[in-house]
Amino acid sequence: SFIHSPKGFPKLKNDAFLRAARGEETEHTPVWCMRQAGRYLPEFRETRAAQDFFATCRSPKLCCELTLQPLRRFPLDAAIIFSDILVVPQALGMEVVMVPGKGPTFTEPLKEVEDLLKLRQKVDVTAELGYVFQAITLTRHSLEGRVPLIGFSGAPWTLMSYMIEGGGSTTMSKAKSWLYRHPEASHRLLRLLADVVTDYLVGQVAAGAQALQLFESHAGHLGPEQFQDFALPYIRDIAQAVKSKLKEEALPLVPMIIFAKDAHYALRDLAHAGYEVVGLDWTIRPQEARAQIGKDVTLQGNLDPCALYAPKEKIGELVKKMLEGFGTQRYIANLGHGLYPDMSPEHVGAFVEAVHAHSRHINKH
Repeated sequence: SFIHSPKGFPKLKNDAFLRAARGEETEHTPVWCMRQAGRYLPEFRETRAAQDFFATCRSPKLCCELTLQPLRRFPLDAAIIFSDILVVPQALGMEVVMVPGKGPTFTEPLKEVEDLLKLRQKVDVTAELGYVFQAITLTRHSLEGRVPLIGFSGAPWTLMSYMIEGGGSTTMSKAKSWLYRHPEASHRLLRLLADVVTDYLVGQVAAGAQALQLFESHAGHLGPEQFQDFALPYIRDIAQAVKSKLKEEALPLVPMIIFAKDAHYALRDLAHAGYEVVGLDWTIRPQEARAQIGKDVTLQGNLDPCALYAPKEKIGELVKKMLEGFGTQRYIANLGHGLYPDMSPEHVGAFVEAVHAHSRHINKH
């Protein structure tokens, strides 16, 4: 069932992740980790040391190397391209710098509604983000068919919140004040972002991405009403638009994952938003998520990342419990958020191996 792309990519050897995403049976539960290419690996720190963060993102060769590093260590079932969600605001003409100890920082965040006029209203994603597409194509070849490659983007509300806050924020009060004070302008910005994200995701599939994840990382700052008004419609539109464009361009219809962190109040809506997979954070019980989402959507998640600080035997017990809660089918194991920089690679390995061992055992019995 694998479509051989015109780019002559190697044949896929381990398709467990794609099968689980499509709801087909798997011998073991596939597993990958958000931020699996990251600072918890000494080789990552070495590769990144001399480089500015966004310069790294713009180097296909470095992105490829960083994407492959965790796969050399662990038998993960998927790779996710090394990049950042903030490349989209950059494509709109905003300047973002990585400040050590502070994180990504916008030199001129959006302050007034008039500032929207400074943004590019029409973005040629190949011109602005072609370096990501090149990284995907190079990585897909370099993977030699070991595992599928996931592409991703931030979702509109999460991107908007960064563009207005100018960086991370505990309250998101500046960005949320726009939703209350300037609803029309907020929708204009979200629409612009949704259109760029759609083209960006389609471009990633054309470049060789075999699945796509949309990160609504800041969903938890919204209540149900604001999520309904300002996040969900764009999440839905992106799934629909990406799928219809993939069809138009005769590209493979790849599985899509929506990960809306801390949005339990919206799980039922997310189950019907047009995504094959719904990602979950660690604050919801597997059984409850399954009850709300139903049997026709694959679930992904949701071990508390901090569980990886536990001794290895304890990690194994927690994984077993998680697998019993979700069931081993229509399920992709992951953490409920990304890996932290001070985590031990050995403990990440213990997590991955526990998922494989326990799911195989449960499937046999």
